[in-house]
Amino acid sequence: MGAYITAETIKTLREGRSLTQRALAEAVGVTDKAVSKWESGRGLPDISLVEPLAAALGVSVAELLTGDVRQNANRAGNPLRARFYVCPICGNVVYALGEGSFSCCGVSLLPLEAETVDEAHGIAVERVEDEWYVTLDHPMAKDHFISFIAYVAPDGVTIKKLYPEQEAAARFRMGMSGAVFAYCNRHGLFRVPTPKRVPRARA
Repeated sequence: MGAYITAETIKTLREGRSLTQRALAEAVGVTDKAVSKWESGRGLPDISLVEPLAAALGVSVAELLTGDVRQNANRAGNPLRARFYVCPICGNVVYALGEGSFSCCGVSLLPLEAETVDEAHGIAVERVEDEWYVTLDHPMAKDHFISFIAYVAPDGVTIKKLYPEQEAAARFRMGMSGAVFAYCNRHGLFRVPTPKRVPRARA
């Protein structure tokens, strides 16, 4: 049985937003007695109420269900704080502006934790005119390859999907300073910052 919303989570989040039980009830469309039962452990919110309850409490559905609330997270959606998910079966890539619940091929996907590069997964990023040219000296065999390279900046994200026997390289139109990610199907996600942009000298 998976985790579900706890009484303590609801009460803590409600009080953290300075909401009365009645105010929360009105926002969700239930009675204040229902909220009281949830917080005393004498009842649970119906599954149909999970999304509106999360919205009323100012958290994501995942945070509400797990109780792992990240109060300092940037809820405006900063791409640099977002997460990658990869299906281990088909290789489908999901990029989200925060943690969520995703599944593919019947498998629940977990957010990837980016590691610093090592000798086998060095990521070279160089400026070529108005583009970032990203390369990796990495095998591109059918059983061991770079699945994607992504350029993530505060104003957006671009993902280049790669396949075996292709070159482990990608070009991205240069934007704001950010980070480059590369995903190895065997060893996971790696990250390096983009070089600092140097303004071109005027003629």
